[in-house]
Amino acid sequence: QVQLVESGGGLVQAGGSLRLSCKASGRIFSNYAMGWFRQAPGKEREFVSAISWIGGAPVYADSAKGRFTISRDDAKTTLSLQMNSLKPEDTAVYYCAAPGRREIKVHQPEEYDYWGQGTQVTVSS
Repeated sequence: QVQLVESGGGLVQAGGSLRLSCKASGRIFSNYAMGWFRQAPGKEREFVSAISWIGGAPVYADSAKGRFTISRDDAKTTLSLQMNSLKPEDTAVYYCAAPGRREIKVHQPEEYDYWGQGTQVTVSS
């Protein structure tokens, strides 16, 4: 059973930074892509960023490009998301996600089988 536990959310002013972490357990972490999604109240869950298991370039949503950086530490089975220059529209619950197979379309939430409990990020104006 794969378990994902996020941490690092909180309240920050616009222009500030937060670093989210996701600790994974239950299988070989390095063999799979990992992703971050977010969901704001009244909106669908949306893709934020993903990183492959084979050292490929990270993928970002347009809203995250230039501000967010995804990284993974396979030795510590931890996925991170550094978020800089935060905006009020970044306010959402952020979820870490892992697929059940290696070849996936990383932008699509239905491709992921395992989800963390989410961590709230609130950006005040």
